Amino acid sequence: MKENVIIDLQHISVSFDGEPILKDLNLYIRDKEFITLLGPSGCGKTTTLRVIAGFIEPDDGKVIFENKEINGVPPHKRQVNTIFQRYALFPHLNVFENIAFGLRIKKAGKEEIARTVEQMLELVNLKGFEKRNIQSLSGGQQQRVAIARALANHPRVLLLDEPLGALDLKLRKDMQNELKNIQQQMGITFIYVTHDQEEALSMSDTVVVMNNGVIQQIGSPITIYNEPKNAFVADFIGESNILDGVMRKDFVVDFSGKRFDCLDEGFAPNESVDVVVRPEDVIVCAPEQGMLKGEVTSVTFKGVHFEIIVDIGGFKWMIQTTEFHEVGKYIGLKIEPDAIHVMKKSEYSGLYGDYSSFSEEFDELSDASVDMTEEE
Repeated sequence: MKENVIIDLQHISVSFDGEPILKDLNLYIRDKEFITLLGPSGCGKTTTLRVIAGFIEPDDGKVIFENKEINGVPPHKRQVNTIFQRYALFPHLNVFENIAFGLRIKKAGKEEIARTVEQMLELVNLKGFEKRNIQSLSGGQQQRVAIARALANHPRVLLLDEPLGALDLKLRKDMQNELKNIQQQMGITFIYVTHDQEEALSMSDTVVVMNNGVIQQIGSPITIYNEPKNAFVADFIGESNILDGVMRKDFVVDFSGKRFDCLDEGFAPNESVDVVVRPEDVIVCAPEQGMLKGEVTSVTFKGVHFEIIVDIGGFKWMIQTTEFHEVGKYIGLKIEPDAIHVMKKSEYSGLYGDYSSFSEEFDELSDASVDMTEEE
């Protein structure tokens, strides 16, 4: 049941030069929701945003806004505003005039403009910056001005196309919190586009994972992470060991040459499946105590944990552990039933989840670079 829906995209298809970008996309967005479109470059997430904004007309399908079709309605007549990665601020106008720009276009009164700009500056923590020149501001401050300008017109929906992409890591983290707070204070719908998984998981009510113009999965951040629908989602959201398996019966799966209890059911007996085990969910133990055992081929210190690659029967597992294990050591692995997630086979099966590139392939690459250096 679609309740409280503000935007409903129905069977949207878009092609550029005969190349399909969105393929029969269906998505509805609730009022006051923070929803993130997540996926690699070229997956169709920005095109989806531009269809909502009215910058692109779909070849097929309907864009419904509050139960009314808005296909053909120009961008300036839609109750949405867009913030781009490049903030598109006016360098010849000060902070006050940049924020007031849309209100002046709408011929708002002087008092209303002054009151609204003051409210927006307070919202984005830039009180006292009214007369500042845009070019004297830092990247983070310019971003706040862009947000204030977009919100000054009180849109029903704010579209954000990778707005934090130009900021350094610490500032990005700060602005992630700011944006979530602003969205909650304003009580409006935010539709956010990013390829950054951590950003999507930390900010969103709902995450939409896309690839090749198709929605792969829609869900809460916790659901997307813990219950990925296919190998693409499992690999794109965090690190994953993804193995070929066989579902023997409900709650029993075979992989890596062993039989394991799991929490999954509803598959056909002896159905071929993909099995996901997250690196942080594997327990390292002595080889004789392990369900699986193998040789450590790579160790990387990550600050809070070690990332180690373990060769088990030719498949390279990634394990995250707080204990150091040197290269060449044999270790055992224990995997609890709730650490195993079973997925249907898909077009992405067999493409992800083996961390061979952490060892031999990297060695070959480094050998090749040494050869090139010697030639020079």
